[in-house]
Amino acid sequence: MNIEGKKISILGAERSGIAAAKLAKAKGAIPFVSDFAPLEKVEKRIAQLQEAGIEFETGEHSERVFDCEFIVTSPGVPSDVKVLQDAIEKGIPVYSELEFASWFCKGKVIAITGTNGKTTTTSLCAHTLNESGIKTYTAGNIGLAFSEVADQVKEDEFVSLEVSSFQLDHINNFKPFFALLLNITPDHLDRYEGKFENYVEAKMKIIMNQDGGDYFITNADDFEIPTEIKNDEVKRFSFSLTKQLDNGAYYKDGKLFFSIYGKEEEICQASTLQIPGEHNIANALAVIAVAKNLDVENKKILKSFKTFPGVEHRLEFVREIAGVRYINDSKATNVNSVWYALKSFVQPVYLILGGKDKGNDYNVIKDLVTEKVKKIYAIGVSAKKVYEFFKDIVPVEYKESLDDCAKAGRAEAAHGSVLLLSPACASFDMFNDYEHRGKVFKEAVNKLS
Repeated sequence: MNIEGKKISILGAERSGIAAAKLAKAKGAIPFVSDFAPLEKVEKRIAQLQEAGIEFETGEHSERVFDCEFIVTSPGVPSDVKVLQDAIEKGIPVYSELEFASWFCKGKVIAITGTNGKTTTTSLCAHTLNESGIKTYTAGNIGLAFSEVADQVKEDEFVSLEVSSFQLDHINNFKPFFALLLNITPDHLDRYEGKFENYVEAKMKIIMNQDGGDYFITNADDFEIPTEIKNDEVKRFSFSLTKQLDNGAYYKDGKLFFSIYGKEEEICQASTLQIPGEHNIANALAVIAVAKNLDVENKKILKSFKTFPGVEHRLEFVREIAGVRYINDSKATNVNSVWYALKSFVQPVYLILGGKDKGNDYNVIKDLVTEKVKKIYAIGVSAKKVYEFFKDIVPVEYKESLDDCAKAGRAEAAHGSVLLLSPACASFDMFNDYEHRGKVFKEAVNKLS
């Protein structure tokens, strides 16, 4: 795609927007970045634009936004905001940062989406392929934006790409070689008019441009994933914790297997994985389905599973004090993530819940909370909702900060228990993002005596 000399407006001055602006300038375009937030909120990011000589505005989306060939929008910008609706009415094309970056990627994309497990699976996939001698970048809704690496990827290399539904909302030609759909449970309903079917439709866009040379890998245990798809020529594989498959990866008798056309081979013991929880076995099965279709040897898969430490902010062990384990699961931004987290522990749990609610239904974790949780610390703007739902099930106490939660856990949690930050909510009421929230929690824990 030749964009030399073209004016491009980019909405959002966070990580993906900044990366898209830099990529556009490197390709000879004339980028202009517009962010509705006041300057003091995005000052550090804006400094990168100033260093690169890229023009910008903050505190508004002015008419200058529309003086362009097309608009690149960041995932944090809702599709129904006025500036995007006005652009569409004016006939200005709108593309996601994901779509834009894909124009300049010569390598093959492994796109990984789902409500839960994206970050771990994306990281584990890249780790496994790199350990096997297949150069693979990690990017997307994790660490680096796709625009930061797209232009570096060679034809014989891969990108393991975490993809959110927001990033799929404005794709046009984005075509992954592997598309992985890990699961679908209600999330971000505030962004999708409260309709679960709209969220499912957004996730399914990941395969809309695939053809017979591409792979679509899905969770055979998830009944919300549509079985009927329009482009049925794509190569379909599945993974399952509960059933043996003819084409895919599955768990049986404590072992992980892969089968193609019914021919089964054992890959490794499930205990090889260093990350806890049956949900991580499912994530590993998804990675096996990719690796085996790339002819990766079983011994290399085994080695990669043994050496993968997990990801930051996802069931991350922080510290143990007086027999109490402190766990950072700040990446758990929905109720189903908390369900997986609670299933991972046999110890009594002191649970930190709350933040910016996205339409949470806490009935999903009610039984697990009853069984495993000793006490809940409720934080953020949704603290009252958390309190009202759980007050008759377990003790619940309001807390102003994560520092207060850490101190309370230190004082109250008994030897052999867990203090778990798994908030089930977005972080934007108190923090910049889930990474910021996790960092603050770890700092609070590490200050404890």
